[in-house]
Amino acid sequence: MNRKICVVTGTRAEYGLLYWLIKAVQEELSLDLQLIATCMHLSPEFGLTYKDIEQDGFKIDEKIEMLLSADTPSAISKSMGLGIIGFADAFARLRPDVVILLGDRFEALSAAIAAMNARIPIAHIHGGELTLGVIDEAIRHSITKMSHLHFASTNEYRDRIIQLGEDPNKVFNVGALGVYNIKKLNLLDKLSLEQSLEFKFHKKNLLVTFHPVTVNKPELQFQSLLSALEELSDTQLIFTKANADAGGRKINQLIDQFIQDHPDRAVSFVSLGYLRYLSILQFVDGVIGNSSSGLIEAPSFKIGTINIGDRQQGRIRPNSVIDCLPETRAIRSAIVQLYSAPFQKTLEIIINPYEGKNTVETIINILKNISLIEILKKSFYDLRKPSK
Repeated sequence: MNRKICVVTGTRAEYGLLYWLIKAVQEELSLDLQLIATCMHLSPEFGLTYKDIEQDGFKIDEKIEMLLSADTPSAISKSMGLGIIGFADAFARLRPDVVILLGDRFEALSAAIAAMNARIPIAHIHGGELTLGVIDEAIRHSITKMSHLHFASTNEYRDRIIQLGEDPNKVFNVGALGVYNIKKLNLLDKLSLEQSLEFKFHKKNLLVTFHPVTVNKPELQFQSLLSALEELSDTQLIFTKANADAGGRKINQLIDQFIQDHPDRAVSFVSLGYLRYLSILQFVDGVIGNSSSGLIEAPSFKIGTINIGDRQQGRIRPNSVIDCLPETRAIRSAIVQLYSAPFQKTLEIIINPYEGKNTVETIINILKNISLIEILKKSFYDLRKPSK
């Protein structure tokens, strides 16, 4: 009997990372794909991106409505509660053998809680990472402790998962799915991309992607960024809108106002999709904001990243990343450094620390062959005691 592998996705960016893994599960004869779409995928405000999943040829087995029309802490907590209820019912109907979760978002935590209570093994991707500027840090490590298989993106992250007490035999360094995707996708050429975006690249271009800092007031940090960008009259700006975390809607309102004030040099998108997002990285001078994509995917394109604030504090970063405070003056200085000749020279020899070998193929091989007998019986792996 085939193993039923249930993949959960809640955002456009996460689905982009998971695409080739989902496709590989679908094509593997010994595995049966189950797909759950939830959260932002089902929201008109965020583009109803579940339709993109269906257009890619995937059948969505369950759609779980959980996202409220507000992004306050109270609303996020209520959404998580609705998610647990929805996932509990979905797992009871689908009865998967393994649930795959990626990252550190609140809908993934809801799915993990429901799967744990249903005694379904969880395979977690991108565990062991640090993002000290957000509550996602706690969510990620919580999912790690509820999971049974772990697919880390670097050896350092693999070591941290083991430090959390997970069995080393169940923790694998496979590299980052985002870097694997760059090699697999046929990226758009410049003309096709410009036509798709209805946007013309100029001599200088930046991709702006900024998400809420969930332990601070994100709009204050984002306003500092906009003040610095205001001065770049010779630079075209592509904004990706914020996700559904607390404070995201305020950031999106500020983006809309900036676009309205600068229609000749700035555009924004609720959902670029992973193909267009990665294709853009071919033709911009750098990424500016606080997204993990600036640390994980951007280095593969030999471009710089201006990482603002502490949202990504703790993540491994190559020398292509310029860290700066969320203050206008600091951001302005970072932009000058990005375009400086010495910094541009260093980009030529950047090595991406998140690059793995055959990432998806490795994950599929493990999902096919690893024994699930008694996998739910976890013991804390204590580093202080010698292994027997």
